[in-house]
Amino acid sequence: MSSNLDLVNACNGFQPDIPLRASSNPRPPSYCYLVNATGDLLGYLTREVAQRIDDEMDAVSTFVSRRVHEPEHVYYTINGLSVAQRTTNANGLAQALRARHTFKVLDGWRDEQYAVYSGGGHGARGRTLEFTVERAMTALLGVATYGVHMTLFVRGAGAGADADDSETLQIWVPRRKHSKQTYAGMLDNSVAGGIAFGETPWESLVREAHEEASLPAALVQARARPCGVISYIMLRGADAGGARGGEQGLVQPECEYVYDMEVGPDVIPAPNDDEVEEYRLWSVPQVQVAMRQGQFKPNCALVLLDFFFRHGILTAENEHDYLQIVQGLHRSLDLPVPVPIPVPAPVPVPVTLPEPEHASS
Repeated sequence: MSSNLDLVNACNGFQPDIPLRASSNPRPPSYCYLVNATGDLLGYLTREVAQRIDDEMDAVSTFVSRRVHEPEHVYYTINGLSVAQRTTNANGLAQALRARHTFKVLDGWRDEQYAVYSGGGHGARGRTLEFTVERAMTALLGVATYGVHMTLFVRGAGAGADADDSETLQIWVPRRKHSKQTYAGMLDNSVAGGIAFGETPWESLVREAHEEASLPAALVQARARPCGVISYIMLRGADAGGARGGEQGLVQPECEYVYDMEVGPDVIPAPNDDEVEEYRLWSVPQVQVAMRQGQFKPNCALVLLDFFFRHGILTAENEHDYLQIVQGLHRSLDLPVPVPIPVPAPVPVPVTLPEPEHASS
């Protein structure tokens, strides 16, 4: 049985090298780095990923550049002088690696673009778009990704202002379909999904609520409440696809926009796509037991812990690791994050790929 702190630590397995540009570092760094032309850190590549890209460099050098700085600091940069050029090359790299069967994770191709941001240069206000790339490629590059997670809950009949939420609240809990590529059959948050480039978090929430739970847009817009964010840097494990032969240990920095939505007993979510198998209305103790048993998708357990803190279910008096858990729910990604103004998505230019000479396992 996992403690609440164990659940948080499971999503914060990444430990960065210190510091990135320290030439005095006596040992080779554990990771290679994705940077832009001005040196902004964009993501972390595992040594295994970097080696496989190096093995394919003859086929992908049009899209990505590599340089080495002592001692053994390896940097990769997506080629291109403009956002559109870099977007074309980032997706060209992904397409070439997919065509050559270099990485199993690319078998989960989504045809969905995720944004990668940079620091915007010296003196820049906020962050700027560096490029967009196929969603399946983001874990290989170790770049930050963004999502929305909402807890749909019902307050028990007769519950007053002084009622104990741990006894009166019930939470709608979905189970992921067993056919899903990642975390198959595990429990999830009521509504959850990634933010595609060009969407605001709110737009993504309204879309996902309809697609996953059959919740009307008007209802979500009227009742959903933003509750901040959680952030963490996890290492991809077997449940994320490794059990099917995918790469493990990939760095996944993630930021989730968190929402609550209180509903009455007349609102019953229902699966509306191929993501969710069923919904069940569970008490808080039932949810907590399932969390400790590892039944929830790892980052969904973190969203629920945040919910429990905000509703006074977990407190400094009843949770021994209160401070460590709160800190672990809000880890600094140390990577550029977006400004809150969406910009039009650049359209990737079609790339003509060379015929593969071999296939890597």
